[in-house]
Amino acid sequence: MAVPAAFFALFFVHPVAAIVARGLRDGGRWRFGRAGTVLTDPLVLDVLWFTAWQAAASTALTVAVALPGAYVFARLDFPGKRLLRALVVVPFVLPTVVAGSAFLALLGRGGLLDELWGVRLDTTVWAILLAHVFFNYAVVVRTVGGLWAQLDPRQEEAARMLGASRLTAWRRITLPALAPAVAAAALMVFLFTFTSFGVVQILGGPRYSTLEVEIYRQTAQLLDLPTAAVLTLLQFCAVGGLLLLHARTVRRRESALRLVDPAHTSRRPRGAGQWAMLGSTVTVVALLLLLPLGVLVERSLDAPDGYGFAFYRALGSEEGGTFTVAPLEAVGNSLAFAAVATLIALVVGGLAAAALTRRAGRLVRGFDALLMLPLGTSAVTVGFGFLLALDEPPLDLRSAWILVPLAQALVGVPFVVRTMLPVLRAVDPRLREAAAVLGASPLRAWREVDLPLVRRALLVAAGFAFAVSLGEFGATVFIARADTLTLPVAVARLLGRAGALPYGQAMALSTILMLVCAVSLLLLERVRTDRSGSGEF
Repeated sequence: MAVPAAFFALFFVHPVAAIVARGLRDGGRWRFGRAGTVLTDPLVLDVLWFTAWQAAASTALTVAVALPGAYVFARLDFPGKRLLRALVVVPFVLPTVVAGSAFLALLGRGGLLDELWGVRLDTTVWAILLAHVFFNYAVVVRTVGGLWAQLDPRQEEAARMLGASRLTAWRRITLPALAPAVAAAALMVFLFTFTSFGVVQILGGPRYSTLEVEIYRQTAQLLDLPTAAVLTLLQFCAVGGLLLLHARTVRRRESALRLVDPAHTSRRPRGAGQWAMLGSTVTVVALLLLLPLGVLVERSLDAPDGYGFAFYRALGSEEGGTFTVAPLEAVGNSLAFAAVATLIALVVGGLAAAALTRRAGRLVRGFDALLMLPLGTSAVTVGFGFLLALDEPPLDLRSAWILVPLAQALVGVPFVVRTMLPVLRAVDPRLREAAAVLGASPLRAWREVDLPLVRRALLVAAGFAFAVSLGEFGATVFIARADTLTLPVAVARLLGRAGALPYGQAMALSTILMLVCAVSLLLLERVRTDRSGSGEF
């Protein structure tokens, strides 16, 4: 546990504490009175209200839309199920700027709906809500569907034989058993939408701002660190409370039910109801998940001189002065940074998962919660904290290339831990004990016993870490240098410029990033098994 603890202390706790201290200390004295001033500011109260309101609305809408999909993937077996399941996860690992670009191309000025019916939703709440459903649909499908597939269907069938209708049997038998998983998924969706940055930054415009966007505005645009520090602490407390609730619901899910092998619970659709459920799920996936991505591709090909690859060719040129290098170089930068970040995340996350498997107690549970904090803590705060905290020897890393992979690895580690932990807990400890009795060292026991059993889960964890590292935006926007931009930062900068060429280049870069993430997920689905890939994500 020493290595993961040191990593988080140096590259998470230290930067966050540094920026908070810089904002709330003046001449060696703490200025806690600033908190009262900030939290009573009407503009800040409006931001807090919108942050909480849109997160609650996004969560309710996502759960309502995704529950039928969870049933379809849990209970029905049909051709193309594996491909559809991989496609569902693609939006979740896409960078927020790609999702924002996709919905901007669909709903924004000059977008598909604007051209067809004159409908523009780029600066309305509905665009933000739909983008959040697009992102988090897979969270509900995977979390709830994973448990639903392991529930014994004979209990519901017995209730129906006793005269209960299908709806009554589901409401009284299945729904109470699913409640912990639904609660856990809803909390994760609320967490992701509460801290939403890229989607709101691109779609919200000046009228709508979440807490995360306001922290960015106060830090990068107004240079008001005291206000940013207060908002960071407020978000930190809210995220901590959400993670505690999530940990309790996960423990209930793990301990309250007797589960069966999911291979025995799915069957071909039977009856009009199941076929209708399957059809509605395919429709939702096509319209809500695939249509925005399809429009993104279409806009990347819609050049002024007709459809073609003009915008893609323009990525190889420095024309326009937006970058000091050709935008296409951001592709190579992103791939290199994401590969290094994945390696760091696998080492840190793998060691953390192994430590959590072999130890118990409140301290271990607290460390487990700490590993999740980067998912909910302001990435803007972490990125700016890197610049403030890592500026003195022996950790003067402000000009070092490793700074970007370190920030990306912070986001990748939770996915590695959540993917590896269930599989490591399933390994019989007697196998390790037998290896030790035969004289194997701990390292050899891990190599000969654990590694063959968790190899597939390790590949899945690596794929998730690579995809989320590739799309990290909030922290990277602060620390990426002009000559080493990543894809998400390059897309955001292009979208910030007026004109058809920068917009088309942004669509082209977003399409490239989407394809890389999609290929990663499809490869993961090939190595995934129901147990190795069914971690908490």
